[in-house]
Order: sequence, then structure tokens, then C-alpha cells
Amino acid sequence: MERGSDKHGPRLDEGLKGETAGMMRAGRDTHVEEWKSAEPSGEDEPDVDRAPHATMVGGTPPGMDGDDVEGRSEVASYLATSIWPAGREQVLESAIDHHAPDRVLDLVRRLPGGRSFANVNEVWLALGGHVETNRP
Repeated sequence: MERGSDKHGPRLDEGLKGETAGMMRAGRDTHVEEWKSAEPSGEDEPDVDRAPHATMVGGTPPGMDGDDVEGRSEVASYLATSIWPAGREQVLESAIDHHAPDRVLDLVRRLPGGRSFANVNEVWLALGGHVETNRP
């Protein structure tokens, strides 16, 4: 079963991706016309912030920092969801099949052999990362 957007098709998805590519590479708004830019938060609305100890509450899950969130997400983006449970070799094969960059392949090669991983969290823990702690 393939899960994708149920709002529109792959062709429109690609078009929308192209519209935001410059902004994603630049890390800032790239619109010349002000009216196309997103409006800032209102006075009675919370600020939008990714830093966990800044103005936005809950920027990262308890037990993780921004590096853990981004690292685990990057590793997960190159692994098929259908491989679990998987051993080191299956994880590495999936990363290669999904054209993972060298930094991700180097991380996956560090996984211990002879062990089965149930999900990406277990892979990230085995690589020395942190995952969410149980909330009270």
C-alpha cells in the first residue's frame, strides 16, 4: 500500500516542491513581493520557534535535543518502512537502495551486527543517539 497525499497527485506535488526549493536552500523567504510572504505571529499568538528552550513550548520531545531529532529523521528518511524488524545488513541495504549520502551510510555501518532492530528508534539508540523519554 502506497501512502501519499490524498489532496492532489504526484505532478502537483512536484510543482509545489519546486515552489519552495529556493526558500529551503536559502533558509529565508525568497519572495520579492511582500504580499506573498508568510505573516509573522500575531500579538496574541505564540511565536514559531524550533529551539527547545526558546519561546515555543515543546520544540523537541523530552529526552532529545535538536541534533537528535534531525539526525534520527535523516536516517529514517533513507530507510524503507517495510524492512522492520531488520538486522544491520538489511538496514544498510535499504539505506543504499534509497541513495543515502555517505554520512548516513557511515552511521549505519557502525551498527552492531547480529542484532535485530524493531524500528528507527532502536537504530538511533544503537548509534548513540537519544530518543523520547516517557512523559509523566
